[in-house]
Amino acid sequence: MSDCARNIRRAISEERSREMRIKRKSQGIRRILRVLAVAGLLLATGCGERPSTPSLPPPRVEVTPVLQRDVPIMQEWVANVDGFVNADIRPQVTGYLIKQTYKEGTFVKKEQVLFEIDPQPLRASLEQAQGQLAQAKAKEADARQNVDRDRPLAAARAIAQSQLDSDIQTLRAAEAVVRAQQAQVELAQINVGYTKVRSLIDGIAGIANGQIGDLVGPTTQLTTVSQLDPVKVYFALGENEYLRAAKIISQAAMGVRMAPGELRPLQLVLSDGTTYDHPGKLFLADRQVDLHTGTIRIAAAFPNPERILRPGQFGRIRMQTEILNNALVIPQAAVNETQGSYQVAVLGSGNKAEIRSVKVGPRVGTEWVIKDGLKAGEQVIVQGIQKVRPGAVVQPSSYQTPAGKE
Repeated sequence: MSDCARNIRRAISEERSREMRIKRKSQGIRRILRVLAVAGLLLATGCGERPSTPSLPPPRVEVTPVLQRDVPIMQEWVANVDGFVNADIRPQVTGYLIKQTYKEGTFVKKEQVLFEIDPQPLRASLEQAQGQLAQAKAKEADARQNVDRDRPLAAARAIAQSQLDSDIQTLRAAEAVVRAQQAQVELAQINVGYTKVRSLIDGIAGIANGQIGDLVGPTTQLTTVSQLDPVKVYFALGENEYLRAAKIISQAAMGVRMAPGELRPLQLVLSDGTTYDHPGKLFLADRQVDLHTGTIRIAAAFPNPERILRPGQFGRIRMQTEILNNALVIPQAAVNETQGSYQVAVLGSGNKAEIRSVKVGPRVGTEWVIKDGLKAGEQVIVQGIQKVRPGAVVQPSSYQTPAGKE
């Protein structure tokens, strides 16, 4: 090997050795930096100790005591309003409508003229009947003269008795024709009077169904007049519900005066949720239970002096069915329903929450009757239940009933 080649190999070996020294020195520096970083962290946090998490304050909740009092139980049924009397106004004769004499939707009196039908054809029929009556009376007068003339002649045997008998029969027939024609005249007069269609009752007249110029007859309903003070309100009771109130309903239907304790005024809740100002009373029950629905139709009477209630309106009848004495009640918001079971969060000693199962009764307004699981005076959580865990400490405050709610 020449000197030149040996020099080249020596130079390469020295370069590699220098690179290895630089690499080992760099790795040492990195190890030192990592050790220093760990040591700094241990000094900052304390050896073997982890940073502590700040504790959360107890959740805020609103509580209210369990109340004990007598609770009236109210029940509701869907109801519809109808006039106390509804009279369909139909003409008694056939003819053309020529006049409407009332203002739709206003109060009308009994016998007030509402419509007029063209009377000319019926007046002509009346005059014809009167003419036929006059002819019948003339024949009757002639027959009576014959009887008066022949009676003394027959007594004197100047004429045969059969002649007088024939005259008498002719007179009787003439008298019968007169009576028949008199009846035709009276009927024609009645028909002429029927051309003025009158109201059958006092009440509110509805919108007219007929127009001027229409051909109307006894099958035509021109309008309806309804008596609206009082009104009837119909609702349906199940058979068991009816049996519980059958005595009171029967007494009301017969007009029997009830004792103050038995008298149960009815309330009518209108479709907008408001309660009608005037209480009602039971009026009657239908004659039978509906075989298809198992319900019986009940009618209540409500005064309607301002005529606010109109036939066809819907609402709900509310009636007190019983009173629960010394019942325990809590707000409905305090009851948590899960798959048919009911639970309540109760505030125990040390402000610790306790989840308790309860047996519920009927709902009354915004409250719920509790049959079992609570005692009077215990504090139940109403607001903030979702933040409560069994045994957890809570921060209670008094529950405030929402304004406008009972």
